[in-house]
Amino acid sequence: MSLIINPLLIDAQQLALPGRGRIGVLTGGRSRERARSLLSGNTTLTALRRLGLSAVMIDTKDPDFLDQLREIDVAMLAIAGQYGEDGKLLGLLEHLDIPYTGSGVLASALAMHKTAAKTMVAAHGVTVLPGCGIDTERPADLVAKDLTETLPLPIIVKPVSEGGSIDMRLSRTEDDPAAAVDELRPTGQALFAERLRPGLSVTAGVLDDGEQLRVLPLLETRPNGDFYDYPTKNNPAAFINHCPADLPEQAAERVKQYAQTAHRALGCDGYSRSDFVVADGDQVWWLETNTLPGLSAAGNMATMANAAGLDYDALITFILSTALTPHGYRP
Repeated sequence: MSLIINPLLIDAQQLALPGRGRIGVLTGGRSRERARSLLSGNTTLTALRRLGLSAVMIDTKDPDFLDQLREIDVAMLAIAGQYGEDGKLLGLLEHLDIPYTGSGVLASALAMHKTAAKTMVAAHGVTVLPGCGIDTERPADLVAKDLTETLPLPIIVKPVSEGGSIDMRLSRTEDDPAAAVDELRPTGQALFAERLRPGLSVTAGVLDDGEQLRVLPLLETRPNGDFYDYPTKNNPAAFINHCPADLPEQAAERVKQYAQTAHRALGCDGYSRSDFVVADGDQVWWLETNTLPGLSAAGNMATMANAAGLDYDALITFILSTALTPHGYRP
């Protein structure tokens, strides 16, 4: 079923931008997704200027970052990963009373914390994969023993709060989890394990205009190998995207429903992108929700929007408009 996208078409010149209408594209940062953020930032900046808007790029890692913030009226967030997508940057913008695109502090922090997000989303009826936390203070061999007794192999060990599949480790044998924990322990991050469910990798973009949630055409990613990890995601030759995804109708509708439910359950605003595994025809498992999905012109959000009849500039205009939706106080 195609998306009726016309209600989301917005004239960029008609946006009621505050002050002098100066837009800061916040990007870069110090997370391990810095390169992906800069790609989103550059293409977003180009689109805004093409639309005739006043926009500058601000790297949140710059020493004079705070001074640059004081010169803008609206923050367009084109940043991913820690210190950006986890709510920390948004808290600063709230204190400075600078409107920004997308979700608020709580929703962003909650979505980035994968185990907390899983608990919240599951409580709203969304099917999630079995998983458990990891005590990184315990010897790795004891952790591995507990994991393999709790979860059927194969399992994935990964950080609780990280993006882009960074530091995910696939464990196929009983010895693998111990090696994964030993390898990831020095990062100092909280870890958890989750059952790997073979199936189709499907993502769903949600656009939220404050009145209605609209799910973009679904996108399926087919990696050349059997594991869609960080290196694969960052190598265009290692996967093929299909949009719209070729799914049974029942599975597609369930993915869309779950994407909307996750968006609401986590308290997201503006837009989000949720990732799923689809197997056995109509079985669907939610994996995570991204509150600041990548905004590159060839990225998943842009691809799904284009399949719905919304070109890249129109998508960027819609996302910019989410900064102008009256929110009042939000946690």
